[in-house]
Amino acid sequence: MNDQTSGWLELPDPAEADTFLKQHPDLQFVDLLIADMNGIVRGKRIDRSALKKVFEKGVALPASLYGLDILGETVESTGLGLEIGEADHICYPIPGSLTMESWQKRPIAQLLMTMYEDEETPFYADPRTVLKRVLRRFDELGLTPVTAFELEFYLIDQENINGKPQPPKSPISGKRPESVQVYSIDELDEYADFLSDVIESARQQGLPADTIVAESAPGQFEINLKHVDCPIRSCDNATLLRRVIKSVAYDHEMDTTFMAKPYAEQAGNGMHLHISLVDQNGKNVFALDEETETPNDIMRWALGGLLEMMDDYMAILSPNINSYRRFSQGFYVPTWPCWGIENRTTALRIPGGEPEATRIEHRLAGTDANPYLLMAAMLASMHYGITHKIEPPAPISGNAYEQQEVVLPNNLRDALRELESSGVMREYLGDDFLNIFIACKEHEVEQFEQTISDLEYAWYLHTV
Repeated sequence: MNDQTSGWLELPDPAEADTFLKQHPDLQFVDLLIADMNGIVRGKRIDRSALKKVFEKGVALPASLYGLDILGETVESTGLGLEIGEADHICYPIPGSLTMESWQKRPIAQLLMTMYEDEETPFYADPRTVLKRVLRRFDELGLTPVTAFELEFYLIDQENINGKPQPPKSPISGKRPESVQVYSIDELDEYADFLSDVIESARQQGLPADTIVAESAPGQFEINLKHVDCPIRSCDNATLLRRVIKSVAYDHEMDTTFMAKPYAEQAGNGMHLHISLVDQNGKNVFALDEETETPNDIMRWALGGLLEMMDDYMAILSPNINSYRRFSQGFYVPTWPCWGIENRTTALRIPGGEPEATRIEHRLAGTDANPYLLMAAMLASMHYGITHKIEPPAPISGNAYEQQEVVLPNNLRDALRELESSGVMREYLGDDFLNIFIACKEHEVEQFEQTISDLEYAWYLHTV
């Protein structure tokens, strides 16, 4: 088996399974996890006795797993369902991803998987494979992306009101949070047990989660992941952290949502991505010019690519109908392609700090995006900008919302049209993959548009 990406991941070793089973003699089951096109973790649960066989021979899962809509139903226009007889493909373990699920009441472990077409060929529709395809371009440049995610989410009550979420009652005061308290320590204290358990569970799984802050709305928090020099592992960390957050919340009789905009009147959930590039000597090639404190050539070209391609990859950053409700002024969500130094109103921000920590913070995506696809689109655009020496426009000073020049696609249908016609994204991400992604999302748009909403009845039933 050849993963076709030198240096990023090792092949699975059955000895890892043997060692883990000896370390955990009470282990009962193992969850085999694989992230689908929507970033939703799916898979199967096996008995501990089958773990070594999985490391030796893999496990079969249907290829249609990558042709599912947000409800988990197969989109037949992808060609991955009945057209191929719901055929299975082989999935192999990701080395080093075997860990215990600390929140479970019984001893259960988890193991990340990746799909192959056969023993030699990674499956083109697996988002991990899409990301590997882009990373090979950086291998050729002798550059390594160093990346980190910031994830925002809402704690919500397990009981909704007429299908709509509400903040949970505080375990301490018994009250529901109502006001906006950005960076509030008191709100962190109100949910301290939950937040502490999230960090502890993350550490037990080797996830580099550190900072937690109360964000811009009642019950909203942000957890930061430390940077790592393997973008695939960075995406694994983000995917598994979301699972930890949801699972720990259930243990505390609460729920969570990573929905882009769960409350119309409050801020949405963003997923910021920090990226720098280091050369073969470990030097950050994004370091600002020491005399002028301005971006050097490589960073400028990377910014240029990200800005020029923003229309093209918008559907990957904002893959759902609800994603576009995040983009409204006043909630620190950028609304047009622009950049600035230490400016949180711009789409691309260059944070301050030490030269070796210089990086690009991409602030557009919501936490409903698939981390692997988000990473692939960002790195593809940066590589395109660097290799084509694309110059960005001048940086923005002050409030970017008051200087808007270009409007990004503001709905999923328009964004999908931009993606479908993008020759650059097709070159980097692959035609076959993009056709499946677009088919899945177009299906969701059609289903949504065929549904009559309560607002339509309220407006039109008795007035026309």
